[in-house]
Amino acid sequence: MKKITIKDIRKKSLSEIEKQISQNRNKLVSLRQDLYSSQVKNIRQIRQVRKDIARLLTIANEKKLEKEKE
Repeated sequence: MKKITIKDIRKKSLSEIEKQISQNRNKLVSLRQDLYSSQVKNIRQIRQVRKDIARLLTIANEKKLEKEKE
């Protein structure tokens, strides 16, 4: 799984970022379900998805604050 870079996130629109947050949250839920059923091979994936969500939320909040300033 590839790490999402801040540069890539900043290029996206707010709606695209929110869509990706939703997709990552769904992925996290499925990874956790797989973890409890002992199907996950790479436990680090869960950590990576959580960090990706945090990055996306951070940039989304920055963009929202920029809109409010204007």
